Formats: sequence, structure tokens, C-alpha cells
Amino acid sequence: MQLYGEANMAKKRVVLTGACGYVAQRMFDDLAERYDLVPMDNRTTTKDGREIPGIVACDLTDPHRDSYCRYFANADAVIHCAFVSAPGGDATTWRDTGDAKFQAEQRNIAMAYNIYRTCLEQGVRRVVVASSNHAADYYERLIWADRFDLVTPELMPLSDNFYGWAKAAYELLGFVFATGKVGGRKLEVIQWRIGAPRDDDIDQVKPGDMKGMHRALGAYLSQRDQVQQVVRMVETENIEDENGIPYLVVYGISGNSHRFWSIANACQKLGYRPQDDSQVKFADKIAALLRMR
Repeated sequence: MQLYGEANMAKKRVVLTGACGYVAQRMFDDLAERYDLVPMDNRTTTKDGREIPGIVACDLTDPHRDSYCRYFANADAVIHCAFVSAPGGDATTWRDTGDAKFQAEQRNIAMAYNIYRTCLEQGVRRVVVASSNHAADYYERLIWADRFDLVTPELMPLSDNFYGWAKAAYELLGFVFATGKVGGRKLEVIQWRIGAPRDDDIDQVKPGDMKGMHRALGAYLSQRDQVQQVVRMVETENIEDENGIPYLVVYGISGNSHRFWSIANACQKLGYRPQDDSQVKFADKIAALLRMR
């Protein structure tokens, strides 16, 4: 896969949490080739039973960080994709608003704290956190009601579900660590609001559902654009804002003509140059849906 730029002669050491999960696996091989990758998860195999070579099995929700902090030592960056699911659920059950979901998301926030604190203590320069578009998904209500057009990363994160609320909490907690008020050092933090990293959302759209089609096309993130974005997030030298805070929120989508989330800051600050547009990639499927209206 063609990546943005060339890998450095001396490979960066990068920790990847949640390495057995879907999002991490979608970029795993490219990251393993480019970096000295340290994969971590609470299991050692993917959902289909494939063993991940060299994986570190540990529980990152454990507040006793001594049990895993050594794996973060000498790392240049951490990509945090680990996630705690509610019993009987997974990341796709984001609409769940039951007690178990709330409690699972509390654990996810605590795990994010463990990651930030461990990175700070072990001298890690930067952490890239797999947030979600759901950190600000309340605005979608307004978009589909024709009351709003484009969501930008600068808007206050607002959600109407516990999954999105927890992602917003990761983001705000990360800003605290980026200010330098914790431990006397600024931790560089990028929040990655991932959209729809799948190629089959368009297949779920019913004929005549134009807003559903708009959503599926606008949220799309291709595999190669996902890899390019994460490489840019790890390797871009300066992410400081106008106040000197090394903190950035970016939407993880391709260069979709139908987008309703802004990627302007990803392009400007990170040099992100998406290679895919869902309107082009799924042109045949779009045409078929339009014929069935």
C-alpha cells in the first residue's frame, strides 16, 4: 500500500493498543512494516482466531499501571484503539443506553486516563486516540432535519448516547494532559473521530433513502486513507494550536464529496491528502440505488 511519504531510516517505536480489534487490524500490517510496533490487547487473537505475533496481553483498565508501563518505555507514540464492550455487546451497540453500557463506558474513560498517565510517566511524546464521530453525533439530528450543514472539530462535542459521551470525555481529558498541568509536561494528543471504516454501509441503504445514502457516503473511510491519516498523526512534527497547546481533533474520513464533517484541519495541520472519494468508489452502487427510487 502506498503511504504518505517514506518511513524514516530509524523506525519509530509505536505502541498499538486494542491491536486485535477491527480498526487496528485494518492498518496493522502497514504499521508493522513502517514502525517498530508494540501490539497490545487483553487477548492474543483476532475475532476470527488469528494469533497476532509478538502481542502483549494485558488489562489496560487496571489502575495499577506498573503491570504494563514498561511496554510504553522508549515509545515515540501510542495509538490507542482498545475498547471495553458492555456484556453481550460491542462497539456497534452505541445506541444502548442501559446501565451496563454506562458502566462499560466508565471503564473506557478510566482506561483512557491510564493511557494518558502512562504516556506521561514513560516519556512518550504523542498519543493518538481512537475517538469517534459519535463524540459530536447530536449535530447529526440537526443535519438530517435540514437545520445544520457541516460539523467541524471546533464545535463543542455533544452526544445523545453513552458511547458518544465517553468519546467526548476522552477528548476533554486529553486536553487536560496536553496543557501541561499534569506532571509538568505537555503530552501531545490527537483525537481521531473515526467515521465509517467499512466498504458495505452503502449496501444497507434502502432505495429512496437519500439521507441514508448521504450518511453512508459522507462518513466513509477507506483503508488506505485510514493508514495515511494515522501515519500523518504519528509523524507530523508540530500539532500545537495558536495558544501553544499540542492538541488536535480530526475527523477520520476519506475525501468524500458527500461529507458533512470537516477535514479541513486534517488537511492543513497534518498534510492529509485523501486518495478516495466514496462517490467515485461506489458510483455503480449509487447509480443502482437511484434507478430504484
